Amino acid sequence: MQPSYPVYCLSPATLARTAKRFLTTFPGRVLYAVKCNPHPRVLSTLYEAGIRHFDTASLPEIAQVREAHRDAETYFMHPVKARAVVRTAYEVYGVRQFVIDHPTELDKVLEVTGGEGIVVHVRVKTPEAKAFYDLASKFGAPPKQAGELLKAVRSAGLRCGLAFHVGSQCMTTDAYRQALTIVGDVVKQAGSDIDFLDVGGGFPAHYPGDQSPPLEDYFSVLSDGVKDLGLRNDCVLMCEPGRAMVADACSLLVQVLLRKESEIYINDGIYGSLAEIAITKMRLPVRLIRLDGESSDTNQAFTVYGPTCDSFDVLPHQFELPDDIREGDWLEIGQIGAYSNAAATRFNGFYPETFVDVEQTFSIS
Repeated sequence: MQPSYPVYCLSPATLARTAKRFLTTFPGRVLYAVKCNPHPRVLSTLYEAGIRHFDTASLPEIAQVREAHRDAETYFMHPVKARAVVRTAYEVYGVRQFVIDHPTELDKVLEVTGGEGIVVHVRVKTPEAKAFYDLASKFGAPPKQAGELLKAVRSAGLRCGLAFHVGSQCMTTDAYRQALTIVGDVVKQAGSDIDFLDVGGGFPAHYPGDQSPPLEDYFSVLSDGVKDLGLRNDCVLMCEPGRAMVADACSLLVQVLLRKESEIYINDGIYGSLAEIAITKMRLPVRLIRLDGESSDTNQAFTVYGPTCDSFDVLPHQFELPDDIREGDWLEIGQIGAYSNAAATRFNGFYPETFVDVEQTFSIS
């Protein structure tokens, strides 16, 4: 009997290739951003491909990584943390790297850990970039304050770093160039070298209609920019890819529940795997899969509704699909590996959670 629920199709081979691409071409240490897709199969595949460092933002993420892979290192890269969470991360899971963007947060980390053996990264605010999300609007100290924080970290006798994040799905390398200029100003203001420089994530996946530069262009800008900063030779350069690591490695199979003229209802939606489509207006590749015969060669535009009772559960753009689409047909939505299952809710009792391994997924990349 055929399933009637959404199915994620994960290609471990694709995921491993992308991981190795980062590991061999990024000029530094690669941390996978767990928030992007924390599925155990994703994490184990990345670990097997050589990823040993993980950007984590909560105690459950830290626990998931450390309990599955005891020799993996987790970095607590959320700038705002509860004291009890910092203590458990430090004492139980051995976390030694923390990020801050405010003096109170520095005091908190020092009081809880005693400063023993830790590294504190100061996150600096960067200008709004051409990206899906401006991640500097919520976190990041203004450059002047970042310099003061950096001096405070050094005064506490700790190893220190600077960190920034130009935004998710950043479409231009200039954003990184500008951010590195700010880093140089902060280091000069603080009058202190840094032990680590974390350039964050933001590296783009290549979705339909996007015209972002190739990944290697971003790495080249970062490599040249870091050299121009004149940092100490043993300063560790780090990045935190999420979307660019996993987007192409997963597609989603959804079933058509009903057709009404130029509208179709499917068994997943914006409260499930497709939340980011509603937020960012991004477009993903889609194709029809019919198990009992051929479909029409003529396409038409369809409005796509999700399965919940909420009328807000509708995709912001139409899908071009065969004009004879009908109940029982399946759609494969490609490049769904980032912020899909990670953002899904259980609203109305619908929850996509089935994963299967496949050799290759549907993608334009």
